[in-house]
Amino acid sequence: MKKMSFVWMTLLVAGSAFAQSKGTKAGAEVTYGFRYNGKEVPDGNIKLIISGDKARFAPVDPVAQKELQLLDQKGKVTYQQIKDKEGHLLTFKKPFAEYDQPELIPGTDTILGYPCKKAKMRVRSNSIEIWYTDALPVKGTPIQGYAPGLGLILRTVRNGTAEYIATKVDLHTIKDTELQWPASMGQLVDDATYLRQVIENRFTTIPIFTDEQISWGNEHHDPADDQENVTYHYAGGTVILKKVKLPKLPVGTLFAEVAAFSNGDSYDRTGAVFMIPMDKKQSFLDGLKNGVNALPAYHEKYRGVIATDSYLPTLELMRFFTPFGISEYNKKVKIKGYQWADSAVYRQDITELQPRLEGDVWIGVFVGNYDKGGHKVSLRLKYYPADNDQDTTTKKHWIMPIFNSTNLMEMAGQEYGTMFGKDSLAVTVNVPAGLKNLRLRYTTTGHGGWGGGDEFNKKLNEIFVDGQRVYHFIPWRTDCGNFRLLNPATGNFINGLSSSDLSRSNWCPGGVTEPVTIPLPDLTPGLHTFKVAIPLGEREGGSFSAWNVAGCLIAE
Repeated sequence: MKKMSFVWMTLLVAGSAFAQSKGTKAGAEVTYGFRYNGKEVPDGNIKLIISGDKARFAPVDPVAQKELQLLDQKGKVTYQQIKDKEGHLLTFKKPFAEYDQPELIPGTDTILGYPCKKAKMRVRSNSIEIWYTDALPVKGTPIQGYAPGLGLILRTVRNGTAEYIATKVDLHTIKDTELQWPASMGQLVDDATYLRQVIENRFTTIPIFTDEQISWGNEHHDPADDQENVTYHYAGGTVILKKVKLPKLPVGTLFAEVAAFSNGDSYDRTGAVFMIPMDKKQSFLDGLKNGVNALPAYHEKYRGVIATDSYLPTLELMRFFTPFGISEYNKKVKIKGYQWADSAVYRQDITELQPRLEGDVWIGVFVGNYDKGGHKVSLRLKYYPADNDQDTTTKKHWIMPIFNSTNLMEMAGQEYGTMFGKDSLAVTVNVPAGLKNLRLRYTTTGHGGWGGGDEFNKKLNEIFVDGQRVYHFIPWRTDCGNFRLLNPATGNFINGLSSSDLSRSNWCPGGVTEPVTIPLPDLTPGLHTFKVAIPLGEREGGSFSAWNVAGCLIAE
């Protein structure tokens, strides 16, 4: 269980028995400490300011300040307020009676000199113990959903581990200006709408592409020059590219999120999210603009796949595979009891690549297809601030893509990854001094979609450094049947299986391929040769196998 982020919480509770003067109403300040497994967690604080029957939580933590929590003892309701991304005020109103109700149980205790009764309740399968006092003419709770009208709650314990306990009770009057009760409740919304907004306000969303068509054979009239925030189309429209300015964000968690659906194409296709390194004389952008022959050659016909002194291949952020015809074919293929999804959503943690995603960056999405309708794709980057368990120490990072055999320019003549088998994929790179935690981020998928092809046959992948094998495994996915409701147009066989159910070489129609991390702790500074060896299957007539492998060195 993660540590709770708010520890010291201040609760100012309203009452009616204290002396009042003009412009003021009675109140009380209760300071709570938070303990987890008996240990204090010294991080953050919060206030609940109450005047009369009205109370306002006022957290000090800047993340928590995005949400306003209110108590109305007279009306027996709570309010939660938040602004959406456009600045509109949304409010969720909930009566006390709709909260989980406490059960009074035998037992008493004394906290800060006040006699306390005991109660218990269940909240989302969590066991909550509560100690409250009626000795004061005030009511309040350190957690809005924990019996808000019961009394003055001085202690709560969740599941025997997470404890709020009062450390100070300060009775005094509160001015209306301190209460700052909102002048407007804004738009009242239901709990689902409100919770969605609360969650989205906790992180930063950076939209890159929205409902862009990725297809082949349509005309595109892209603007000239390298303009920011403009979508460019390459390789017949199967690659979309945009130059974006990304903020420098503190340590946290970064996700890439793709939402995609068929706009006509019914097949499972290779997809990739990538960025183009621009720190060498040549870049993959040269090939997109000027043709594949503008990229450096490997073994004469394989273009732009390995790092050289003057070129870095694309840095793959995510590899995904479209399902069979999602959305476009939902109504065309009806099976009783099958509720097809409206789109496929792919999410992957790319935090370790975040240092490469700052400032002016070229980001692209590829979906290989020969269909005029193709696919519709959206891409967002989502940044989540660090939590209590993350190391927030700022480190300098070194990230270097060294090979990528995925032919992103497939529809513009870039060769498939068929260099394996009789040969291998090899690249020599210079590893600088002063690196720590050096590792290779390796992603691999096999292709060749017939019975004898590498898509449906287990093949050993071996990684060598300077002739020594440092890693080997057989990439294989056996969980493709989990994606059945994403695949309305998949083929169905006489034995009852569907094509989308079949196990494959590290990918499933509708899924994301996870990279593996290969530690390289003993690699010394200087030149080193990396080699990927895979026993490529033999051709059968016009069918052939290929492997899409991407490798990136990462270190601090």
